Amino acid sequence: MESVESTAQVRAWFTGRLPEDWFTGAPEIVRDREEIAVIGTLPEPSGETPEEEREALVEGLALRFREETRERRIEIAREAERRFRQKVSWGVTCGDLTVMFTTLSVPVMTRLRQSERQVLDTLVAAGVARSRSDALAWCVRLVGRHTDTWLADLRDALSHVDRVRSSGPDVQN
Repeated sequence: MESVESTAQVRAWFTGRLPEDWFTGAPEIVRDREEIAVIGTLPEPSGETPEEEREALVEGLALRFREETRERRIEIAREAERRFRQKVSWGVTCGDLTVMFTTLSVPVMTRLRQSERQVLDTLVAAGVARSRSDALAWCVRLVGRHTDTWLADLRDALSHVDRVRSSGPDVQN
């Protein structure tokens, strides 16, 4: 069941609720039917860090943030879950790296024809994925990565449809 609050209202609530010193700006809110992902941007390490050490430093910063904020994040997530009736997951971005701490893994029912199952089975046989389910998730991530602009345009169009629909007449009995 989807909450009546819009993604903009969810974003505003988290922006107002989160401690100001956690992120460099308002968090990114990614929302679907089951989950609200809160992804904040951490300050970038100084430019003096040698490139070969930068990735390890960024990973360390993300892990430190995760550990130091765990109790508060759990408290805030529980409040949000009661209010919005959706699970909350957390992540951070620092430089080019995004680390998700907690995310839902939701089963999705699908019907695939034999040729489509063979693609998944090839990925499993090649060791790219452990199972058909993992192979399907890999395929979805690959398509998402290569069609980001198109998917963003589609999401914007859907947001517009939602706004127009919500401003229309109430047709409930």
